[in-house]
Amino acid sequence: MDPVDYDLDDDPARIQRDVVWGFLSTRAYWGRWRTREQLETQIDGAWRVVGAYRRDTGEQVAFARAVSDGIGFAYLADVFVLDDHRGQSLGKRLLRLMIDDGPGADMRWTLFTGDAHGLYRQFGFHEPDVTAMVRPARQGT
Repeated sequence: MDPVDYDLDDDPARIQRDVVWGFLSTRAYWGRWRTREQLETQIDGAWRVVGAYRRDTGEQVAFARAVSDGIGFAYLADVFVLDDHRGQSLGKRLLRLMIDDGPGADMRWTLFTGDAHGLYRQFGFHEPDVTAMVRPARQGT
């Protein structure tokens, strides 16, 4: 599929929660510890959510969520593109809409990831400097 065959937007009402749950509960190494109720709470409380949808069917094929203070800091989470739709630049388009074309373009962004470092570097992410400290979670990852 050509990238023009997808629509991306940040309408929270358009998020297909069964698709998001299906991926995050079975495929996401970082989020399988959550319950459906916890994921619903995270989506409901998100500062921003972005989805990618097939133009012909409306099926959601990608997702990203952000938490923010709305002024100076944002945390990027739960970014995924379904396997059958990878290689269409959807990851780049999703991040561009979430970060560069959104209300948080000038904020300090952070994320935790074990993969896709090359993609995130294209959007200015890099390993933490001496100003960053992290307290690991007591449960989950």
